[in-house]
Amino acid sequence: MMELRSLTLLELLEALRTRRASPVELMRDVLDALDRHNPVLNAVVATRPRESLLADARAAETAIAEGRGRLLEGIPLGVKDLEDAAGLPTTHGSKPFRDHVASHDSTQVARLRAAGAIVLGKTNAPEFGSAGITRNLLFGATGSPWDPSRTPGGSSGGSAAALAGELLPLVTASDGGGSIRIPASFVGAFGLKPSFGRVPTGPMTSWEYGATVVYGPLTKTVEDAALFLDVVAGHDARDATSLPHPGYSYLDAVRRPLERKLRIAYSPDLGYAVVQPDIAAAVEEAALVFQRLGHDVRAIASGPPEMNGEWGLLSSLEIGARIAHLRPEHDRDFGRALLETMSFVEALSPQLWATLRDKRARIVRWCADLFDEFDLLVTPTVPYDPPPAKGPLPSETAGRPQITASVASFTIPFNLSWNPAATVRAGLSTAGFPIGMQLVGPLHREDVVLQAARAFERERPWHPHWPLREAAS
Repeated sequence: MMELRSLTLLELLEALRTRRASPVELMRDVLDALDRHNPVLNAVVATRPRESLLADARAAETAIAEGRGRLLEGIPLGVKDLEDAAGLPTTHGSKPFRDHVASHDSTQVARLRAAGAIVLGKTNAPEFGSAGITRNLLFGATGSPWDPSRTPGGSSGGSAAALAGELLPLVTASDGGGSIRIPASFVGAFGLKPSFGRVPTGPMTSWEYGATVVYGPLTKTVEDAALFLDVVAGHDARDATSLPHPGYSYLDAVRRPLERKLRIAYSPDLGYAVVQPDIAAAVEEAALVFQRLGHDVRAIASGPPEMNGEWGLLSSLEIGARIAHLRPEHDRDFGRALLETMSFVEALSPQLWATLRDKRARIVRWCADLFDEFDLLVTPTVPYDPPPAKGPLPSETAGRPQITASVASFTIPFNLSWNPAATVRAGLSTAGFPIGMQLVGPLHREDVVLQAARAFERERPWHPHWPLREAAS
């Protein structure tokens, strides 16, 4: 049998469609990989019963044989434990929610399921997505397939570890301040934070006034991400912030070459980030790949206002609203990191809220002005190598003190501005860990970001170099 888990999503779909492989073989391969590797990585924290999964795989095999196969027929899917999948727990990585079982799918999961994906289980996340490291009191810490003593990042760390460790071929992820791009960077995958609203996050049970969270693809390749986006993008009436479908296929768009020379801005630090020297050098060299492809690459000196601390206040306010009814009686069950973030809320005042609103507006204006002049912005994705799986984040880099929320130095601004932003693998650090390069595009132009990412990927392909396979060779 071919190594099914080593294939990209598109390659796997072709193997299933042409019946060179079967969904039952794939499901058994995935379950075997979970048995062997998940005890070390702790990426998947809940699964459906084995026989139920194999029954779904047999049904998918029959559908394909009878010509009824859907786009994702028979593909095992891991759902991040901050997102609902009917019949499975949505614990948010939090002890007080350990017994909460979802009664319905999120819109994204429902669309993936309707396309034929088989929901296998849930992937680990920090408590309520509140950290750049995936660990919680309920399930413990998730390790990176590159080195289980290091974190795969957060908050989509379980999904990233399952994908890069080739435990699962398809996962969901979300990004409120870098939670797709940071884990994708740490494990060497492709991750896209779409424009706000591109993928519905409903059905919504409450309104988020400080909304920055989006759903988006975390995949092995750019084409896999484009296919994922084709399945899940488009308006849903239960999410009033969701955007209409763009009217074209992202996979078709990404397969077309860039039709014109791009004007690309490059910033090594956005004016405030503290970056590990080997990462800075690698990303600068990777940015010049675009110049060799004939695009205009220019360094820029200024960046948007630094707002990492204020973003922490915004996210803490939203999380605090969700758990307020459980406090203080259940404070002993919440993790220390989550409770520390709640302390930000106590400092909230009308004056501070006004400062936050004004600063966010300045970020939006900075992005608007930038993309009047440029088609793309290139930066590092994360400023340093993956920290230890249990933390902490580094307090300094190369002898320089780090800023607040340092792991998200480059990602937070574009959650606040709602611009699409992706990360591609630019190389490996001196210590042997993946380095991410971030590509940011104009609002609602995921096609430009995807096309540029694919152009880079053709020049610097990172697949099929994944950690567990490299270690076995």
